[in-house]
Amino acid sequence: MAEFYRKKKKICQMCAGKSVDYKDVMIMNKYINEKGKIMPRRMTGACAKHQRYIANQIKRSRLMALIPFVK
Repeated sequence: MAEFYRKKKKICQMCAGKSVDYKDVMIMNKYINEKGKIMPRRMTGACAKHQRYIANQIKRSRLMALIPFVK
């Protein structure tokens, strides 16, 4: 049974049309784990291009003191 089971591939939310901005703290928290680290691509489901973009937006919001560096 396990050999026939396939996981559904995660779709990049940004490719689907949702935007991520450094000012949206609620959206940024989805891409940060409980320790304050940026979650990897395999967990967020973002494509490589948008994962880099998300990382830059998180770093911007940290510098603007919208989200903390460490929780």
